[in-house]
Amino acid sequence: MQARFNVNTDGRLPLYAKLRDQLGSRIANGEWKPGDMIPSENRLAEEYGVALATMRMALKQLVDEGLLDRRRGTGTFVKQPAFRADLFRFFHIHDVDDPDTSVIPESRILTRQEVPLPSEVKQAFGEDSVSHCIKLERVRLWSGSPLLFEEIYLRLPDFEGLLTLNPKAMSPLLYPVFLQEFGILISSATDELSFGSATKASAEQLELAPGAPVAVIQRIARNPAGKVIEFRRVHGRPERFRYRVTLGDQPA
Repeated sequence: MQARFNVNTDGRLPLYAKLRDQLGSRIANGEWKPGDMIPSENRLAEEYGVALATMRMALKQLVDEGLLDRRRGTGTFVKQPAFRADLFRFFHIHDVDDPDTSVIPESRILTRQEVPLPSEVKQAFGEDSVSHCIKLERVRLWSGSPLLFEEIYLRLPDFEGLLTLNPKAMSPLLYPVFLQEFGILISSATDELSFGSATKASAEQLELAPGAPVAVIQRIARNPAGKVIEFRRVHGRPERFRYRVTLGDQPA
C-alpha cells in the first residue's frame, strides 16, 4: 500500500527530512503510541516508495531526536516520554518562605466548553486548524489566595472527550493528563511575559478591579513533531511576580 506521502512539503528539504516530518506527525497524531513497535524499515520504505537507505536516515533522525528507540534484534519502538519538570509547572512558582523550592499551586477548573477559534489562537494553530476549539478557564491558588487566571485553548479533534472527562482526572499538572487520556505529548513550549490590564473575568477571579494592571504570560506548546497543540494566556497579580536570571559562570 502506498503511503499518504505529502509532496507539498518545503521543497528545500531533502527527502529523508520530509519523511522524518511525516513519520513524526503519525506519532504525534497517535497512530503509533508510546511503547508501540513501528513497521520495519523495509515495510516503511515500500509504503512510501523510497529507497531503504533514505528511510533509514529518516528513522535515525527520529531516534536522535528521542521519538524512537531502536532495540537490537527486536525492532524500533515509539519511545516512552520523559517529561521535563519545567514544562509540567508552566513557569516556576516559589513560596516566599522557601524561595529555593518550586511549588504546585491548587487548581480549579471554572469552565470547559467548545468555542469558536479566536483569531490569535487560529494564527498560532495554523491555517489547517478547524473553526472551533476547546477552551478551559482555570484559577490557580496558593494558600487559599488567587494567584493566576488561565485561559487554555486546545486543538480539536485532538481533545474530543475533554468536556466529558471526569474532573477528578484533571490534576493540577495538565500535560500528564493530555498524554494519559489523549495520547498527546507536549515536548516544547514558548513563553512570553508582558504586562497588561485585567479583563472582567480575570479581575473577578484574581480579586482585582477591572482594568487593573496584571502580569500576562502567553504560552504556545508543541508536540514532538512541532505541531502547536495548546495556546494559553495567563493573568497574574503583578505584585506576586519576580523576574530573575543568572548570567555568567557560577561557582561550583
